Amino acid sequence: MFAVLKTGGKQYKVQSGDVLRVEKLAAAAGDTVQFNEILMLGGDAPVLGTPNVDGAAVQATVIDQIKGEKLIHFVKRRRKHSSKRTKGHRQQLTLLRITDILAKGGDKTGVMAAIGAGSAPAVAAEAPKAKAKPAAKAKAEPKAEAAPKKAAPKKAAPKAEAAAGGDDLKQLSGVGPALEKKLLAAGVTTFAQIAGWTADDIAAMDEKLSFKGRIEREGWVEQAKKLAE
Repeated sequence: MFAVLKTGGKQYKVQSGDVLRVEKLAAAAGDTVQFNEILMLGGDAPVLGTPNVDGAAVQATVIDQIKGEKLIHFVKRRRKHSSKRTKGHRQQLTLLRITDILAKGGDKTGVMAAIGAGSAPAVAAEAPKAKAKPAAKAKAEPKAEAAPKKAAPKKAAPKAEAAAGGDDLKQLSGVGPALEKKLLAAGVTTFAQIAGWTADDIAAMDEKLSFKGRIEREGWVEQAKKLAE
């Protein structure tokens, strides 16, 4: 007697004692599994399923979880600068030994059922699951009080003005806020200081400000003398 079973989207013709490799099943070595999708029973009185044979089942013992042979997948793309890709794959498989073919008394759930090592061959059909009743709508809870409005963002504090007792250095030609900060950081706060710069002072300040020659081009010393009066 033989049977044609379906598992993992494939069909297998099996007899008692056959060793079979199928798509990986959720079972450990030594477990007994039962296949309920039996498409045909062969023998003296063949039976064809519509699509499955009612009550028929095939039982097997899991020998091991294995991997199939390595398959090489090579892809070459035309007109893509001869690009190509090679990758390998080993399919996860379950190695089984067919122990029994049942013409009747099989599980009617229509799926593979794990029995467990040493248990009885017959598997009780699963009771149909009761449909879950829709949960009663919860009573509308009183709306939570509106969260207090976020405090308006504080206005940015006005930019720090020139150091106390200092002059507005931005009145000099070419001096903006950024350059003014550099001058203040260098200790220059008044027009009088700039008006008294010597050639050495100008050269040293050029290095600090990284604007070589700018002081003379803009005429800061002359401007500072007029502004200091």
